[in-house]
Amino acid sequence: MTAAQALAEATKRLKAANVPNAANDARVLLAHALGTERSRLTLVLPDEMSDAAQARYTQSIAARLTRQPVSHILGQREFYGRAFTVTPDVLDPRPDTELLVDTALNAPFGTLLDLGTGSGCILLTLLAENMGATGQGVDCSQAALDVATANAASLGLDQRSQFAVSDWFSNVRGPFDLIVSNPPYITADEMLDLAPEVRDWEPKVALTPGGDGLDAYRIITAAAPQYLTPGGRLIVEIGATQAADVQVLFQTGGFDGITCLQDLDGRDRVVFGHLA
Repeated sequence: MTAAQALAEATKRLKAANVPNAANDARVLLAHALGTERSRLTLVLPDEMSDAAQARYTQSIAARLTRQPVSHILGQREFYGRAFTVTPDVLDPRPDTELLVDTALNAPFGTLLDLGTGSGCILLTLLAENMGATGQGVDCSQAALDVATANAASLGLDQRSQFAVSDWFSNVRGPFDLIVSNPPYITADEMLDLAPEVRDWEPKVALTPGGDGLDAYRIITAAAPQYLTPGGRLIVEIGATQAADVQVLFQTGGFDGITCLQDLDGRDRVVFGHLA
């Protein structure tokens, strides 16, 4: 079987199962099975596939048919131009979160804390972009921290980062110039409408606190001032309907310059403020 024939058959199967982005996913997984760059895939489509490559591709397509995320099948996801290892123990890094990183980089910082660090993608990206900074990532999941630690090592950032198990601030010592977080914020009702790739494969504890989805913001905005340097910033990612509520929590916490930013789709995505 040629790579082109395998691609056509895989695309057909994914489309028949109503898998989103079937054609693109089939191409990405084929490149992975062949061990080639995606940009070169067209060049090798006429070639016969080895038995080993066919087996890898068949296994990958079978996994995608169960709605397992492509990133889990590949074992990695690109974020801010860097490859991060991902597993079912961490959230899949998403392009929308890059707005939080951009916002953080708009002002200087020397020390930072990432609450609910997961894969470490936010913390490690900020350290990679700010070579003079050091940072700490905390998470309630040791399995997630194992992934973050591995990512730090692979990116050569293990000397400027440290990780610890912590229920938000319970195992944290400040102060920090910058605190960032992409906390669980999906409401209990919204969980029912999530795509299977998210609902069935990503860690529930990182997706939702239950209820109205605001519990993490209540904790973070109330405690963060105790862990920030004077003028220090707090930046969080939010759900599309949560801007007003989260900004009130920032005000109650004593923050100034409270601002909400929209992502590329025009949805409220990031709220930030600083200590007076």
